[in-house]
Amino acid sequence: MYKSRGFTLIELLVVIAIIALLMAVLMPALQRARNQARTVSCQALLKQWGIIWSMYCEDNDGYFSVGQVGGSGWHRGEWIICLRSLYATKTKILRCPMATKRLPTGEEWGGPFHTYYMPIGGSGTTGGGEEPSYGGNNWIYHPPAGVANIQSRPTEWNWRTPNAKGAAYAPVLGDAMWRGGGPYENGSRGDPPDYDGQWVSYSSEMMHFAINRHNGFVNQVFMDWSVRKVGLKELWKLKWHKEFDTNGPWTTAGGITASGWPEWMRNFKEY
Repeated sequence: MYKSRGFTLIELLVVIAIIALLMAVLMPALQRARNQARTVSCQALLKQWGIIWSMYCEDNDGYFSVGQVGGSGWHRGEWIICLRSLYATKTKILRCPMATKRLPTGEEWGGPFHTYYMPIGGSGTTGGGEEPSYGGNNWIYHPPAGVANIQSRPTEWNWRTPNAKGAAYAPVLGDAMWRGGGPYENGSRGDPPDYDGQWVSYSSEMMHFAINRHNGFVNQVFMDWSVRKVGLKELWKLKWHKEFDTNGPWTTAGGITASGWPEWMRNFKEY
């Protein structure tokens, strides 16, 4: 005859402590794996956008869209309007898996992990719109003849067609906190944000793309329809328009050092 006994309180606490320790070790790894999977899913979505854009250009005599809505200017979200018929049955491809919901405070713009608002008609802030988290490069467009400038941007710098030299380095569409933009090398349209997700204005073009959505990277589809991760500081090395200086002041060739960047960006890879 013998008498069985259960766990003592100390043994139970030890088991709980071991489980808690294992969870503390595993949870960050699981979160990293989850984010990596979302990054890959984001690239797959952008690959679909590359196919959609290539179909559009093929049907448009080899050119991108005009970049204007109703002749009233260069709407940064014009790409959404001109491509709607090609993605109408699958609007979820407008959103990176890392950014699927609006800011809880309801702003029209988005953030590193939030969508922005795009109205159906291209203007206005309410009613029946979409909530994307990708934005377009406004220098790709093919404006009508006689349009020399759009919102003070010289249209002679526009790519107009994907069949151009350097297409593998010219962005078309990618992770963004706004509908799009036409970045410059520096100045109000080209400087980096002071903090991740900073919103200054619609014309702070590079800030729309310089967001820490994929652990120091964003995803972009290029004019050769390739898709890849782009380091945040590498954004200033891409060929946004024909005359964009890829050795500008925010590059190592232009003299920038880690200490010259906003503090939140200093540890990211230099380019």
